[in-house]
Amino acid sequence: MSSVVSTVWPRLEPLLPRVQKPARYIGCEDGARSKPVDPSLVSWCFTYPDTYEVGLPNQGLQILYEIVNERPDARADRAYAPWTDLEELMRSQGIPLFSVEHHTPANEFDVLAFNVSAELTYTNLLNCVDLAGIPVRSADRAEQDALVMAGGHCTYNPEPLADFLDAIVLGDGEEVVGEITAVLARFKRPDGSRDGSRREILRALARIESVYIPSLYTVHYDGPVVASIDPIDDQIPPLIAKRTIADLAEWPYPKQQLAPLTEVVHDRLNVEVFRGCTRGCRFCQAGMITRPVRERPADQVRTMVADGLRRTGYDEVTLTSLSTADFSNVEDVVTDLMDDGEQAGCGPLSVSLPSLRVDAFGVGIAAQLQRAKRGGLTFAPEAGTWRMRRIINKLIREEDLYEAVDAAFSQGWKRVKLYFLIGLPSETDEDTLGIAELARNCVAIGKRHNNRAGVTASIGGFVPKPFTPFQWFGQNTSEELQRKINLLRDATNKTRGVQLKWHDPKASLVEGIASRGDRRLGPVLEQVWRNGGVFQEWSEHFDLRLWLDAMDDHGLRVEDYVYRHRTEHEVLPWDHLWAGLHKDFLWQDWQDALEEVGLEDCRWTPCYDCGACTGYGVEHVVASATPPAGGSQGTGQDLGTGAAVPVLLISKSDALVAASAPVESMVSR
Repeated sequence: MSSVVSTVWPRLEPLLPRVQKPARYIGCEDGARSKPVDPSLVSWCFTYPDTYEVGLPNQGLQILYEIVNERPDARADRAYAPWTDLEELMRSQGIPLFSVEHHTPANEFDVLAFNVSAELTYTNLLNCVDLAGIPVRSADRAEQDALVMAGGHCTYNPEPLADFLDAIVLGDGEEVVGEITAVLARFKRPDGSRDGSRREILRALARIESVYIPSLYTVHYDGPVVASIDPIDDQIPPLIAKRTIADLAEWPYPKQQLAPLTEVVHDRLNVEVFRGCTRGCRFCQAGMITRPVRERPADQVRTMVADGLRRTGYDEVTLTSLSTADFSNVEDVVTDLMDDGEQAGCGPLSVSLPSLRVDAFGVGIAAQLQRAKRGGLTFAPEAGTWRMRRIINKLIREEDLYEAVDAAFSQGWKRVKLYFLIGLPSETDEDTLGIAELARNCVAIGKRHNNRAGVTASIGGFVPKPFTPFQWFGQNTSEELQRKINLLRDATNKTRGVQLKWHDPKASLVEGIASRGDRRLGPVLEQVWRNGGVFQEWSEHFDLRLWLDAMDDHGLRVEDYVYRHRTEHEVLPWDHLWAGLHKDFLWQDWQDALEEVGLEDCRWTPCYDCGACTGYGVEHVVASATPPAGGSQGTGQDLGTGAAVPVLLISKSDALVAASAPVESMVSR
């Protein structure tokens, strides 16, 4: 961190007419905080390691940006990975990575902080650090270099990035970003320089709950596996637990969502309605690591939407969560939002509900969304057969899907998108082909309402992730995933109305290398980056050969990292981190998966003692004490067959008599 604050704008501006989408680099968005530059303040440069149009809508980055700028002792700017055309010009003319608010060189901040939400952006992170003029490896950095930090879902296994990051934050960042700022402020001189060594600062940060300092831990190996991960002394915690904020209502951020000057992905108002998920889908890392469920009060949702629309001018809002249709009283909230928009003279408000669960979607929600529908609806059955859905614990029946699709088409939708995974544990060709059957049946349902009805089946290759029950599973090879895609192509290519799309299996292979890797992958990442492997999440830049060559050059086998099954007592590269889930719970859930046993949603059933609630003293925060109508993740279903369990309705007087009887006597089986 330099005591001199400068700007690259005079050198940058003449280059902008020579690059694609120059508006990516100028800032000036509605809602941006242009806090005066003061060297005495702790300065953060929140950076997304992808292009502006991908990174700007990221809610985590926007939330922390606002929180820091509200503090009197700190300020925050933002940066994004420049596209290759501008990067080439920047390197040729010696222009470093810069913030979009003040165009300040990134190395003049105290902290260069990354949101890392996809493994294929790892090499972009290295590229941004290098472009900032900061040594890529943390061990090579000088005392006054910016601290390089990261958070986000990928940091639940940060070991492949351990050589490059000074500090990592696990879990919710709203509280911890202030605690880190307070520590850094103690080492800050009025002129902006540091009072204290880099090592002293890192050891002070290590005392903050949920902050992991990789350089303060050593890793030992036993052949292809990790033998142990140990702190360097007894002053460093042996286990780092994630941070969980108990009450989402206390954090109504972002209060001023950024409204960009140019087109970005998800270009609409976004309001988070709850955090966490208890559905228990065994493939879903996000659902596991964000437990417990914490809902935002419905009135606060309405207020955030109204204020956001008024300020930004958007006429479309997305209510975000991992399963928005599970939000308590979601239909009433959607109805109120649309009514308010019409009464304000803004015309019909378009409300999007991502991650729709088919067993929580009915005609009522479909009718409300149809009032201002845009595009299609997306449902995620995930697997093609009931057997596979029990294995992955996605306990929705074919009937659930067909009823949801019928509700959508009956209300005027012309296209529905279905998302599936292939390469799941114990998957057979019959399970794979079940995807084609579901898609064909959904088209047939749609054509009862509209002859132009269509279904897009989107296929992704399954990649096991840390802190899920499938973290022990050996991933399918890219060749096997491609074979299954070919099966589905052959099964659907003659069905009018079915469109098949798929994710590149080769990219799934690299994602698998990075998601469960250890520190030995650091040199691999660096070699891929130095050989030009940036923007690997973009198909036009992805190059599998770069990764395979780097693995070979460093004596590492893809088989050891991706394809082999892990054993129960094997030390996993992330075992020194804790996402709130007991390892024995995850192992038992893995065994249940192999036995095709489904678990009901724990909001409505006895606790499974996964650790997420008991470990943090936070219970699920929901507005409704009863399951959503129609059942929720197995509630009210016979999990052996997937058929509905009829419930015997009894009178109040009979209920008093039955209260002392076994529960089974109240349910007709």
